Amino acid sequence: MGRVSRYLGGALAALIVLVGVLLVIGRVPDRDGAAMRGKYASAASQFVEISPGTVVHLRDEGPADAPVLMLLHGSNASLHTWEPWVARLKDRYRVVSLDFPAHGLSGPSADGVYTYDAYADLVEAVRAKLGIRTMVLAGNSMGGGVAWRYALAHREHLAGLVLVDASGKPQPKGSRPPLGFYLARVPGVREILASVTPRWIIERSLIQSVSVTDIVDDAMVDRYWELLLYPGNREATLDRFSQYSEPADGEALRGLEVPTVILWGREDRLIPVSVAEWFAERLPEARVTVLGGVGHIPMEEAPDRALVPVLSLLARVYPAPRAPAPAAAAAGE
Repeated sequence: MGRVSRYLGGALAALIVLVGVLLVIGRVPDRDGAAMRGKYASAASQFVEISPGTVVHLRDEGPADAPVLMLLHGSNASLHTWEPWVARLKDRYRVVSLDFPAHGLSGPSADGVYTYDAYADLVEAVRAKLGIRTMVLAGNSMGGGVAWRYALAHREHLAGLVLVDASGKPQPKGSRPPLGFYLARVPGVREILASVTPRWIIERSLIQSVSVTDIVDDAMVDRYWELLLYPGNREATLDRFSQYSEPADGEALRGLEVPTVILWGREDRLIPVSVAEWFAERLPEARVTVLGGVGHIPMEEAPDRALVPVLSLLARVYPAPRAPAPAAAAAGE
């Protein structure tokens, strides 16, 4: 026993030394918040206080009286992921995109709660703050998980639902949570994750997430990396991971009667295309579109192809939107 204890003690000491070395040598400080807002905000950006101490970065673009589409990004992403769609839609629709707390330019929430239900409540607060009565709600990955939870709670405000490679299917019984969610709860490791954030890890993660790898350029990697370094976002992300809980079984979706598009990249390696069928079996008004040659973020990898079923849904649930201005129409030809 003495030899084992000495071995374990030595291993622990080595781990402590390793943690110290990583914190000293590999530490990447938070970026300056004002500089990040100057770089990644736009003329359409608003910073809206949703509740005391919780400020959300959002963009509200397009005609104020047009039909509304609200867009929810995925885990560790930001509203910038929707820019290809916003550019194509804002002449005809009112398009609202936002950064969830712990993401983008929003920073941490005041209460430190980052669950799916908390994010769904935030979507409702944004809707009310902007005076939106009815909208089509679209979400990618984690944002898709938020979107269908919002739909269950607030069906009266939805004209339609778009799930893009959405999360929500429960893991097989007995499986463990994703590694990152587990590590976020481990003292010592958590401190490393909150301080040591090399850019190459972000680049590798993005390349593994997509099939159309040409979109992963320096600007995209810098955006994901620098916004993760926005003041407080790394600590808040670890809080979010540590609050992970197994999703509900999804049976409540069977009663959700709302026109729905289920959109998936066939080459998605993060949430497999089989999950699209899992949603389709439960959502009574769902139509499925699977895009070949596309991975986890179709709206960036193949924005025009990905928009086809969404435009069809918008045409079904909304009256004809206003025609684009002649200059805008000519530019789109």
